Amino acid sequence: MSALLPYQYVTLRCVPRVEREEFVNVGIVLFCQEAEVLISGHEIHPERLTALDPDVDLDALSASLERIRAVCSGDVARDEMPKQGARFGWIAAPRSTVLQPGPRHGGLTTDPVAELTRLLGLLVAPVGGGR
Repeated sequence: MSALLPYQYVTLRCVPRVEREEFVNVGIVLFCQEAEVLISGHEIHPERLTALDPDVDLDALSASLERIRAVCSGDVARDEMPKQGARFGWIAAPRSTVLQPGPRHGGLTTDPVAELTRLLGLLVAPVGGGR
């Protein structure tokens, strides 16, 4: 039996009209300190987002999600890249923008990558059209 590893995750939410506080889950960021893993995954479902706001900027949303992926993997242009825990803290910090992190949650897993895939299917997949 493999050891269970503690992890934290946040759900990334697209809030097209911040004043209405309606959102669609579009991604997950998972941090497992013991395994030295900070990863993200995302899926954009235009039909769900445009139901909330027909003018939502899907290209800007995609660019923001790719930026988060780059921060997770350390692929950002900086002289000194902060440690994974600091990067997760930056991503998980509350903000009032179109792309917002939800609350932090935790769990145990033997495989952080498989857990990210499971969480994406559970929390981000379209209603009625899950994996």
